[in-house]
Order: sequence, then C-alpha cells, then structure tokens
Amino acid sequence: MDFSLSDEHRMVQQMVRDYCEKEVVPIIKEADRTQTMHPSILPRLGALGILGICLPERYGGQGFDYLSLGLVCEELEACDTSLRVVMSVHMGLNSLAILQWGNEDQKQRFLTPQAKGEKYAMFGLTEPGVGSDVANMASTARRDGDDYLVNGEKMWISLATKAHHILWVARTNPERPNPHDQLSAFLIETDSPGVTRGDIHGKLGVRAGSTGWVNCADVRVPAANRLGEEGEGFKIAMSCLDNGRYTVGSGAVGLIRASLEASVRYANSRKAFGREIGKHQLVQQKIARMVRDYEMGRLLYLRAGWLKNQGKRNTKETSLCKWFATDASFEAANEAIQIHGAYGYSDEYDVERYLRNSRGAIIYEGTSEIHQLMQAGYALGYREDGDLRCELPAYDEAVWRG
Repeated sequence: MDFSLSDEHRMVQQMVRDYCEKEVVPIIKEADRTQTMHPSILPRLGALGILGICLPERYGGQGFDYLSLGLVCEELEACDTSLRVVMSVHMGLNSLAILQWGNEDQKQRFLTPQAKGEKYAMFGLTEPGVGSDVANMASTARRDGDDYLVNGEKMWISLATKAHHILWVARTNPERPNPHDQLSAFLIETDSPGVTRGDIHGKLGVRAGSTGWVNCADVRVPAANRLGEEGEGFKIAMSCLDNGRYTVGSGAVGLIRASLEASVRYANSRKAFGREIGKHQLVQQKIARMVRDYEMGRLLYLRAGWLKNQGKRNTKETSLCKWFATDASFEAANEAIQIHGAYGYSDEYDVERYLRNSRGAIIYEGTSEIHQLMQAGYALGYREDGDLRCELPAYDEAVWRG
C-alpha cells in the first residue's frame, strides 16, 4: 500500500489550488452573503476538466484515478464547501454510478456530456419524510408500456435548479416482501414535462451553493433510462453513497486544513499578554489537534482511494473516513473561531464560514450516528458487505486513457 503522490497527482492538486486561489477566493464571500452560486463556477469546473477528473477518456473524462478525485475534493473544500458539494453530487453520486451501473447507451447519452462539463447532474434520494430510512421512501415509478410514470418529491438536493438530469430512486415493486428489493433507479431529464424544482434559502451553511427540491408529477420516463434492473435501486443507491461519502470525507480534510492554516496565520500575528498568542500553550494545543486530525483524516481517505483504485470493497473504510473527517472538521472550525476570538465571530475572517459549512456534512451522506452504527456492526459481526457488483471497476490506466 503506497500513499505517495505521483507527479500527475501533484499536478492535479496544484491546478485546483491555483484555480481556487485566483478565481474563487475573490468572489466567495459575496456569494456566501447573497446565498447564490456564482455563475462562473460550474462552467469553469467543466472547462478545467474537473467535472470528469476520474472518468475514462473514451467518455470525455480526464482519465485520472479515484485518488485524484479525493485530492480534488480536499483542495476545493479548503476554499469553500460549495465547490466540493458539486463534485459530490455530479461525480460521486451520479457520474460514477453511471460508469458502474449504466449500459453503453446511457454512458454515451449521459456520462459523456457530464464528463466534458457540458451538462450537470444531481442525485435524488432524500425526501421530505425520508432521510436515513431509504427503504421507506414515498416516490413511485409505475410501468406503462415502454415508459415509467414517476411521482414524488426529493428534498435537500444539491444543484436542484442547475442540473440537467437527476438520478432518481423510486418504488417500483411494492409487492416484493423485502423493501430493499422494491426500489429502482432512473435517469430523469429535468426538462421533462411534469418536473418542477426550486431553490432552498436560509441555510446555515453552504450558502454559496445550490440546494433545493425536485418534484415529479406523472413524469414519463423511458424504460431505456432505468439504471440497472428493476429492484436494484437500493444497491445502486448504497453504491452511490460509498462514492459520495468518499468525496465528503476527503473534502472535510480540506476544511480541517483550511482551519489549521487560518489559525496558524492568526496565532503568529495576534499578540496578547506581550507575545504572539501562538506561544501560549492552550492555543498550541488547539493547533496541535488540528494537525493530528488533518493527518489522520488524510490517511483515511488515501486508504479509501487506494481501495477504490484496486476495485476492492471499501464501504467500511469510506464510512470511517467520512465519520471521522466530518466530525473533526467541525471541531477544527470551532477551535479556529476560538483562536480568532471575537474576530472569528464575524465574516471578516473565513473561519466563521468554515464552521457553518462544516455542520451539514455531519448530517448528509449518512449522519454521524448512522456511521457509528455501521462501524459497530462491522466490529460486532452484525454487518457484512454484500453484492460485489456494488463496487467501482478497478482503475486501469491503459483502459481509462485508451
């Protein structure tokens, strides 16, 4: 197991860092204050190839490995969480699912324009009355000839008003005894008759991103747009979450780093009791914990990325990464505000935004409580990984760039 970065990894990392510093840092505070996604964000991410970073070149991607995706997410969230959220939904929850579960026609119609950044994608699992209890969702899809009629509403959907299609999970087989076998997945284009959507405002954090709702009222979806077979929706959704959690965990590591760097800058410049506050032991303790958590979180996501590259099951490792890193990012941002004192309580400094942004990741992609149950289940022998088809194909450079 080798976690050293290649020259290509470092090149990708530096490219994203340069983009963030030059193009996003100057606009992000205003976007956060106005609670709007800056119109340049999505087109620019597409033009730089970031939206297809770990997809094969034959589908319009850049041909890099899954570890590159983690590095990209760390750099994006070190700038602002809203940037990483784009990668979580467009790439982690949607594009990688099509790569994994889609047929060739679906890959050509959906994956290729997404990889090129010509179209944007989202993921629809959470509903107004359903979060962690996925098997009890209310959305339905009824077969009608060569189509399905889809009804239902999805809530807290990132890119709700920006994306061109949504990967939608709905109930198709209510007669089956196992509720996990009742769900199927569909690729629904947002310009289809019967699709309505809107934005949600007043969020605590990620205000510079797009979050909203999507409603389907008798939306006619071709059977050719069903992803996988009928009854595979739950498996597909769980595999999507494995990939999405990887992006959330690696992104949260970037937020820890941002909190650490901001704290070090301030501690070296602010004086109290006749010396820099960084020379006071309790401030050093807070900074030392950020260093510890950054290094631990980074190792966890590097391990998960390595497993993905090998095509090995990583549900347990990705869950642990997501749980640890998101909790640690909240603590780091909170301590960063404490180090900044009263200044940390205003938006003059970035750390107050870091704290607001960090809170959501403890909820989405599986709450911290869900991940604790998962880890306990593995340790106690109550939980086993199931269908190996739920794993991404192993990264093969010759194939990805062939």
